[in-house]
Amino acid sequence: MLNRSLSTFMNAFTASDYTMYPFSTQNAKDFQNLLSVYLDAVFFPCLREMDFWQEGWRLENENPQDPSSPVVFKGVVFNEMKGAFSNNEQVYAQHLQNKLLPDHTYSVVSGGEPLSIPDLTWEQLKEFHQTHYHPSNARFFTYGDLPLEQHLKQIHEEALVKFERTEPNTAVPPQTQWTNPREGHVTCSPDSMAPDPTRQNTVCVSYLLADITDTFESFTLNLLSSLMVSGPNSPFYKALIEPKIGSDFSSVVGYDGSTRQASFSIGLQGVAESDIESVKHIISHTVDDIIANGFEEEQIEALLHKIEIQMKHQSTSFGLSLASYIASCWNHDGDPVKLLQISQHVSQFRQCLKDNPRYLEDKVQQYFKNNSHRLTLSMSPDDSYLEKQAQAEDSKLHQKTQSLTESQRQDIYKKGLELLSVQSATQDASCLPALKVTDIESTIQYTPVQISTAGCVPVQYCEQPTNGMVYFRALCSLNSLPEDLRDYVPLFCSVITKLGCGNMDYRQQAQRMELKTGGMSVTPQVLPDLEDLDVYEQGVLLSSSCLEKNLPEMLHLWTEVFNSPHFDDEERLKVLVMMAAQELANGISYSGHMYAMTHAARCLTPTADLQEAFTGMHQVKFMKRIAESPDLTHILRKLPRIKRHLLNPDYMRCAVNAAPQKVSDAAVQVERFVGDIGSNRKERRPVRPHITEEPHFKPCQMKTFFQLPFPVNFVSECVRTVPFMHKDYASLCILARMMSAKFLHGEIREKGGAYGGGAKMGAGGLFSFYSYRDPNSMATLSAFRGGVEWARSGKFSQQDIDEAKLSIFSAVDAPVAPSDKGLSRFLSGLTDEMRQQHRERLFAVAERDLIDVASRYLGFGQRTCGVAILGPENDIIKKDPSWVVK
Repeated sequence: MLNRSLSTFMNAFTASDYTMYPFSTQNAKDFQNLLSVYLDAVFFPCLREMDFWQEGWRLENENPQDPSSPVVFKGVVFNEMKGAFSNNEQVYAQHLQNKLLPDHTYSVVSGGEPLSIPDLTWEQLKEFHQTHYHPSNARFFTYGDLPLEQHLKQIHEEALVKFERTEPNTAVPPQTQWTNPREGHVTCSPDSMAPDPTRQNTVCVSYLLADITDTFESFTLNLLSSLMVSGPNSPFYKALIEPKIGSDFSSVVGYDGSTRQASFSIGLQGVAESDIESVKHIISHTVDDIIANGFEEEQIEALLHKIEIQMKHQSTSFGLSLASYIASCWNHDGDPVKLLQISQHVSQFRQCLKDNPRYLEDKVQQYFKNNSHRLTLSMSPDDSYLEKQAQAEDSKLHQKTQSLTESQRQDIYKKGLELLSVQSATQDASCLPALKVTDIESTIQYTPVQISTAGCVPVQYCEQPTNGMVYFRALCSLNSLPEDLRDYVPLFCSVITKLGCGNMDYRQQAQRMELKTGGMSVTPQVLPDLEDLDVYEQGVLLSSSCLEKNLPEMLHLWTEVFNSPHFDDEERLKVLVMMAAQELANGISYSGHMYAMTHAARCLTPTADLQEAFTGMHQVKFMKRIAESPDLTHILRKLPRIKRHLLNPDYMRCAVNAAPQKVSDAAVQVERFVGDIGSNRKERRPVRPHITEEPHFKPCQMKTFFQLPFPVNFVSECVRTVPFMHKDYASLCILARMMSAKFLHGEIREKGGAYGGGAKMGAGGLFSFYSYRDPNSMATLSAFRGGVEWARSGKFSQQDIDEAKLSIFSAVDAPVAPSDKGLSRFLSGLTDEMRQQHRERLFAVAERDLIDVASRYLGFGQRTCGVAILGPENDIIKKDPSWVVK
């Protein structure tokens, strides 16, 4: 489905006691398609024996085409779990859960203990599916702005109606409480990369806590856990990390609410064997310390502030985050709605602290000091660990193969060939629903547009099969806006359609928008010139859509926004400002690499400088200041001034996408709209050019470090290169993609341990390197330079170039919705002829071009670059005067 869908997310997660099948998309039809496929896959899978062999496990000849080659274990999940258990941290976490909760399902490996997997039969799998994968044992979650009734109807018709209700016996009983603490010891493989080979022990104490369906108790314990272990001010950090007894906290640390009864774990890894007893003593002593001294009020307030910000934060994956957040509690019949009432929990928590100043200390006494259900687990390296694992697998294999008859061996060989032929055959996916797929061809699909005017306003009409919808956009220039108002533009954009207009207050306006449109939004735009890096256009983009019959009402709503927006409700503005500021502040940890790239670029082109002001760290800090201001009347006074400069038909152009038979009617409506918004103007000024030129802009080198309360870094380096229409632009695009896949991924993610990293070429002429959730900073900057050297020395093959081209074309040719056809032409002046020329240049890129652009634009000494890092305290940067620290 990845190739047949516009999904923004598609996966499946296995937890210790449930499996979740989430997907998300921004497209309503796609949502139905994916829901249909997911329902079918979950409730009515084929589960053929062949699937079980491939995905689960099988006995097969090492070389399936040679019956004399040895019979071995094979299978996707078998190998996946072997891989999972090669990670010592995972080995430790798994043992800890199995031993702390030994009575029921948590005592086993939910993903499959590698050597137990070959005991599972195809029949057992089918039986398990039949009993567990039943609507009576399922929970459904949807989130978004599509009507719930449609989801319920589809789920009912495609799944529920085909089953009879059963009473599944899948509840997890509570763990029996121990009367005495327990200890355990496990072994692992030695780590050749360990900082100190003599200190490779892990020791940790894990406490069983309350049932997670008690939502307030869970909230309190989770908060308490953060106070105890998070950050350098926490007591366990001071007691365990600062004395350097270990290399870090144990892999399992803090609160874990993923099992029916939560747990809290605290310990160290990278410990010498002789220090294990000392660590146990420190943990016990720190618990006493917390009971005696409690927490500083500031620490508690900081945490509540963090929770408040997290609550306000909404990202594109907000719905998926909620689904994951409620899954465990709901799975054990807890109330998912109650779980989401975080504000009530915060108020209740404050009340508890008020009623009993020792509320938290009492919880520590109850759950840590007086709790006999606690496990102390140590883990030490065993030089023969891997050898013993291999021996265990050999003996398992011997047990499975020793009594095989000749005909059974022949059977294994035949099945192996059968599976091989199935795997080699191309699957027919035609039964799967699909959105439009654009083939990669030598020429682009041309998008005809008509350029017209309404009054003095240029209008672009694009005839498209819009399925009864009309899409309207207007770009209003920012050129005449005084400099002192520039930073307020994003705020203006976010509130202008939410404050009320004409004779409607904001509630009525929202209701009207919902009744008559598919949404109305305003966003700041900074559009780089296609031929000159020091030229750009700045404006705000109005976007909206509606059913054909509602076009007059939609344009009337825009007329009211232009002519009589409300700027008098300070309380409403405060709400919007707070939400905007908190969303921005929280966005940093999700999109730190974007903030790093935006900031690194700001000193390189005037476009990038303005982009930083509108969407970068500058804007985050600016909005924070506004949100902290107790009185917003000064902001309310600025909004009408901004409105006069921005919502002005003299500096505006429009675009309409509609069905061919609707365009002439749309033209009449747009003409009326332009007349209505221009009719209250006394005189028409001469039209000023939309383009801003900054021929005197001087690119400069700049390195900026933002110290933030993150455990990881977001690193970026940007280099000024060439604009879109330059002949070398295509080569730089291919180079970025190839360098990401063939060099940077290995260095930054595989070796460096960052969650992601790579390079991209932007339309604004900037070649950007980035890393995401990165434990390193300086090493990553070295990797960026290493990537350039790798490319300059031509250490890549024709195959690498071809793969990069395929990857680029999959993005270049990503399906464009009818609503967005012609949009890049409308905004940036990017014509089909320019796109075709770019396409031909992409096809033509050769090895020598890549080596050449790597040397000329990215080589040390040839380039002007900016660097930015967002991350935790950094001693190297602190001591280096070439960095600006913020």
